[in-house]
Order: sequence, then C-alpha cells, then structure tokens
Amino acid sequence: MEFLSQCTSGGCGAKIGPNELAGFLNHLPTFTDKHILVDFDSSDDAAVYQISDDTALISTVDFFSPMVDDPKTFGRIAAANAMSDVYAMGGEVLFALNLVCFPEKMDKQMLSDILYGGAEKLKEAQASLAGGHSIYDHEPKYGLAVTGKVDPQKIIRNNTAKPGDVLILTKALGVGLIQAAARGQVASKKAEQAAIDSMERLNKYAAEKMRGFAVHACTDVTGFGLLVHAAEMADKHVTLVIDTEQLPLLPEAYRYAEEFLATAAGQRNRQFMAEKIDLSTVSSAFQEILFDPQTSGGLLLSVAPEQAEACLAAIQKEDPVAAIIGEVCERVTEQPLIIL
Repeated sequence: MEFLSQCTSGGCGAKIGPNELAGFLNHLPTFTDKHILVDFDSSDDAAVYQISDDTALISTVDFFSPMVDDPKTFGRIAAANAMSDVYAMGGEVLFALNLVCFPEKMDKQMLSDILYGGAEKLKEAQASLAGGHSIYDHEPKYGLAVTGKVDPQKIIRNNTAKPGDVLILTKALGVGLIQAAARGQVASKKAEQAAIDSMERLNKYAAEKMRGFAVHACTDVTGFGLLVHAAEMADKHVTLVIDTEQLPLLPEAYRYAEEFLATAAGQRNRQFMAEKIDLSTVSSAFQEILFDPQTSGGLLLSVAPEQAEACLAAIQKEDPVAAIIGEVCERVTEQPLIIL
C-alpha cells in the first residue's frame, strides 16, 4: 500500500474540526460586496456571486490527501467531492482548476493517474478542465477549484428548510468507518468497493432530479458528518427530526461501528455537537454513524411534504439507495436536532 501509506489522514476526514474552524473565521477582516449573495456567514456549501439578473457564479474549492490506494480512484473521488457543492446549491458545473500537492520523490506515474481520474469525472460532469496549480509537498493531495452557475432566483441554500418538510438523503452513510476498517486491513472487499462506488458517484444526477420539485434547502454531507450538516440546515429556525432506522447504510458500516472503529474526525464532530443534541437513547453504533465523516457524501434535501415521495422516486431511478430519513418541525426546543 505504497500510495496510501504516505498519508497520515485522508479524504474529508482530514478536515479541521467545526469548532476550530468557526473560531478562525469569526475574527477575519472582511469587505462587503453587494454582488455576493452567499458567503461563509451561514456555513453554506459555496460562495455565490451575481453577475447579471439571471446568472450568478458559484465558486467552491475542495482538496485532500488520499483515502484509497489506487491513484485513479483517488482522483475520481476527489473530483466528485469538489463538484458536489455546486450541485447542492442547485447549480451546474462549468469548469474547474486542478489543485495538486505531490512528493518530489514519489513515482510521477501516480500523479498522472490522479489527474487522469479527476479528468474522467469532469468529463462525466460535462465540465471543462481549465488549468490549475501544483507544488511539491510531503504528502500527495488533490482536488479542484470549481466554478458553476445558477439562476439567482433558484439558489438552494443550506439553512432554509421549512416546517413540515421531509428530509431525503441520497447516498448511504458509513464511508469513514469503512475506510478506517480498510486502513486496519479488516474491511471486506464488498464493503470497500461499495464505499468506493459511493464516493465516485456524482451528485449531479440527484441534483438534476430535484430541480423539478419544491426543494427548500439542500446541503452535501461530507467531513462534518450527517449531524453537523443537519444542524447547519436547522440553523436557529427549525428542528430536524431524524429516524435512525430509516438511514441508508453502506454494507457492514454498522458492524464496524459496533466494533468501535471510530475516526478522529468523527470524534471532533461529536465534541462540536456535545451540548447541542441529546443522544442518550441512540445506540453507540448509530452515534458513530451519525458523526462519521463522509467523503463525497450524498445530498441532504428538505422537500415540501406534498412532493417528497415523487421527488424520492425520481432520484431513486438513478440513486436507488436514496431514502426519506426524517422531517422538519417548528423549533420548540433549543436543540436543532431530535434523533429517534
């Protein structure tokens, strides 16, 4: 495992914790531009800049070190993950720039394979590769700076869920747990392949389906895990009720959680949510799944109740694991989430 062994952490599990990150961002000097419609104030998925009455640009960036041993697979996963923010906001990907860090002494064929895998996903997304930047580093890292477009009147925010909405999750959970098992060489081939297939899957297809329905809020579930991203969706206005029995899970993810294959990022997510949620009635295994960092995870949608079943059926035509996992209620408690 020469490629993966170069890395101390990988995928979205390498993210700086939400507590630390919020502290850094709170004190930055800022300049206000009236054309910026979305910035980091609401922890949304990407920035949005309006350039005309009917067009706004979506700008996002994502990169990380490998979580799999095959360079092409890593490239495909990193590219799919980077484009996901644009899809979560209801947008279309236009082009991307490569971001590359690579050890000077490592076999350059591996770098070629990483870039090839990323280009494959950009081609699938019908988006152009327009350049990039590369440096030598101690560990390989790869990702994309992505530009997309959206109608300013059709931006889907991450914190605009409405009471009565139904929650849909488009991909199964458990990526981080399976990757932890893989690093410990105890994951089954079936579980590893299922995780890879999920991470490589573009959220483009679910995003295209959701455009025909009343989706009031959307976010992609990545390194902060389902609960932190769900809490961002709840914001200060509503409470999200999530039913653990309805969660779609990757093969063997629950068993790995039962065996305490927790991740460091999952523990950071747990610490961030410690005072915000009551998990006393939730099994320890499901708690790990709820906090598990997802690399290139699915979309979490808040959909008008009268359209939720039809929206789910449309998404399931190409993403059959998508499932209804809960609902949105009026905020009647200080807790943003209720977990059943």
